Amino acid sequence: MVDPIADFLTRIRNAQGARQSVVTIPFSKIKFEMAQVMKRNKFLDEVQKDESGKFPVLRVTLPERPLSLKRISHCGQRAYIKAADIRKVLSGFGISIISTSQGVMTGYEARHRKVGGEVLCEIS
Repeated sequence: MVDPIADFLTRIRNAQGARQSVVTIPFSKIKFEMAQVMKRNKFLDEVQKDESGKFPVLRVTLPERPLSLKRISHCGQRAYIKAADIRKVLSGFGISIISTSQGVMTGYEARHRKVGGEVLCEIS
């Protein structure tokens, strides 16, 4: 797998298209942190790490409303941003997820803490 974050977003997009309420995703720390940020901002209903099988997986419960997920930083072209340049997504109705030196957080939190980082994705 070349880009695990793009795979994470695509699995959520495909599960929504198939009208599934729960999606299983291979576990990684960055995906878990992104899912936690999405849950805190009410874009996901529930996030669980399941270690019952041979490899750990992430079980994500999706909301009824559809999500718009857009990958910003790619493997071949990383997108870094300063704290002052972080913009609102969909006039404040969406979030951007940013990987900073202080952890994975929303664009609003990064702007508030005055830290920049890599813009992973935008969700609305």
